[in-house]
Amino acid sequence: MHLIVRSAAMIAAFIFMLSLASGAAIAGSAQEEANRAAVLAFYEKGLNQKDADAALAYVGNRYVQHNPNAPDGPDGFRKFIGFLREKFPNSHSEIKRSFVDGDFVILHVHAVREPGTRGNAIVDIFKLENGKIVEHWDVVQPIPDNPANNNTMF
Repeated sequence: MHLIVRSAAMIAAFIFMLSLASGAAIAGSAQEEANRAAVLAFYEKGLNQKDADAALAYVGNRYVQHNPNAPDGPDGFRKFIGFLREKFPNSHSEIKRSFVDGDFVILHVHAVREPGTRGNAIVDIFKLENGKIVEHWDVVQPIPDNPANNNTMF
């Protein structure tokens, strides 16, 4: 009987600890969802609407660019959006899925610069601080005409 009571107490303590952890996860998920919303808005304003200034409202006091072909900072982002607006005015990026892990938001994107073309599969990684984007990484892969399998890239 003593063993049953002790086991029940241990189970109750474990359940209590899980509920505390769950509460912490809920509190963290609100910030994570705010981070996701900031990145999605940044992406829509910048890449699809090609409005650099509106997109930059979601950027912090620094913007570190890890793409070796893009300069750092707001001016680098403005130049990139200007390039899109001039050379690819009909470009569009469709976010297929997003993932959040603390201060990191990851997007899986189908980007088409010229309508009617296959476009690129992109993974964008954003780091946020205090709800603002401060760093960006990306990996870009062209979608092939003749893939080696029947799976899609999305």
